[in-house]
Formats: sequence, C-alpha cells, structure tokens
Amino acid sequence: MQRAKISIIGAGNVGATCAHWAAAKELGDIVLLDIPDKEGVAKGKALDLACCAPIERFDSRITGTSDYADIAGSDVVIVTAGLPRKPGMSRDDLIQTNVKIVKSVSGQIKKHAPNSILIVVSNPLDAMVYTAWKTTGFPTNRIMGQAGSLDVARFRAFLAMEIGCSIEDISALLLGGHGDDMVPLPRLTSVHGIPVSELLPEATITACVERAKMGGGEIVKLMGTSAFYAPASGSIQMVEAIVKDKKRIIPCAAYCETEFGVAPGAAGQGYFTGVPAVLGSGGVERVVEFTMTSEEQALMDESVSHVKELVGVVRTMFPELA
Repeated sequence: MQRAKISIIGAGNVGATCAHWAAAKELGDIVLLDIPDKEGVAKGKALDLACCAPIERFDSRITGTSDYADIAGSDVVIVTAGLPRKPGMSRDDLIQTNVKIVKSVSGQIKKHAPNSILIVVSNPLDAMVYTAWKTTGFPTNRIMGQAGSLDVARFRAFLAMEIGCSIEDISALLLGGHGDDMVPLPRLTSVHGIPVSELLPEATITACVERAKMGGGEIVKLMGTSAFYAPASGSIQMVEAIVKDKKRIIPCAAYCETEFGVAPGAAGQGYFTGVPAVLGSGGVERVVEFTMTSEEQALMDESVSHVKELVGVVRTMFPELA
C-alpha cells in the first residue's frame, strides 16, 4: 500500500511541530518546505526529525526543501506560512501581508499539487482560507481551515482541569470564528454522557469558555510567542482523519452557503467558517447541522458577520480575489 504524502508549507514552530506529530503517528511521508532563505532550517529540522525514527519507530520519509516541485503528488498540504500580528500592526496590515503570502503559496500548490486537500492554519484564518480557495480554484470540499479542532481541545482541557477527570471523557463543541468570535455550546458539552452543567457551576463553565477564547493570548503572554504544540496537533488530527478516511466529525473552517444560517454574499458565494464537518478521504465530506437555540444562533450570526467583514477587506484590497 502506497504511503500518504503530507506537505507542510512553513518550517517555523507550527510547521515543524506538524511534521513531528505526523511522523510520530506514521501518517505518511512528509515534505517540510520554506522559502529559499530558510531552506537550511527546513532541511535541518527534517533531518533532525528523521534521526528520531529509529527510536520512535516510524518509517516516514521526511524531506526538507524550498523547491515546490517536491510537493508533487501530495495527498494533503498544510499551510502554516504567514506573519503573526506585531505591536502597532493593524488587522488590515496583517491581512494585506498574509494574503500576499498565502496567495503566493496557494498558486504554487495549484501548480504542483493540484489534487491535494488543503488545510490552512495561517491567520486571520477565515480570510486566509478564502484566499487559498480563490487562488487555487479547488472545489470547496478540498479547502478547509484549522481552528475549531484547537479551540475545542483547549475547552476540553480547561474543563478537565476543573472537574478533575480525564480529557478523554469530555465531549465538547464550539462554532464560529477563532478567538473572540467563538460560539460556545455548553448545552452540548458532556462528560461521559453527563451534561457538564451537572458537574460544574455555570460561572466555572463560562470561565472555561472565556479561557478557551483567550487561550492563544494567554500563551503569548507567558512565553512571548504564539502557541505551536496544540495548533499543530489540531492540524494533524484533521490530516489523520483524511488520510485514514476515518469520517471523523471535527470542527473546522468549512464552506457554508446556507448551513447554520450562513447566507451567500452579493456574489452568490458562501463563506468559510467554523462548523462541525465529517472529514475523510474526500476532505470535507459534509457539514453536520443541528438545531441551535435563538441565543446560539444570534452568536453564530455575529461571528459570521465578522467573517464576511474580513472577506470584504480581502476583496477590496485584492480585487482579483473577488
């Protein structure tokens, strides 16, 4: 049986950790790619990881490169390339910089790995997924963004800390955008089937939701840089579901036209936003809808409005992506 091929664009902390998790799970052969100026970093990290193989017992071939020709035949491509927001940088500045990067990367993916499934991690996420979609022209089932997997993991982790139980027994769901736009759903959160509201007071649950929303910022304050273990782990959870055709329901930024009240824009196009989706060999095989309360729907509508606003900024700055 031929191994899957997983390419990761960006050999920084998130990209390199994606390679680490993918190799440890022996999900396939891995290509770690960065710009020519950082080719040595990509090759060095790939070689260092390859030297773990005899100890960790994985047979993945790991390649470090700056040549996009090396991603040919990829089953999945993860895009982590992009700059973090810096002091004094406006959201529009960040969008302008990262759209240029993601647009360039996506053009290379379209050329060299036209049949791949694309997972975008770069921020601001919803705008970057949109950029990758418009640049590649890939069908919407083969484009998605990673954020929901991370957000739910943080929420589950914080709940487990409060309850004093295994995280394996906690089932949770969050919708909408990443960060402040997140839509909490404590009503659908349980601990081995027991509603979380039976185990924790409402104030504690709310505090866990807020901590999940600000989880990335909390880590930045502690160590001066963005999180990378958990974002990479969330990305590889999605990769595993795809390459193993697991049909897992994982929240991710998936394309919606009518689902969860997402109405198409003036151009008749839908939007990518955080929703539960079945991930398998076909990528996003379907979005899983359920009935929300009026309060939850209102929060979702607000979150989607922010997504539309971000996409509007992209379309204004880059008319070719409209």
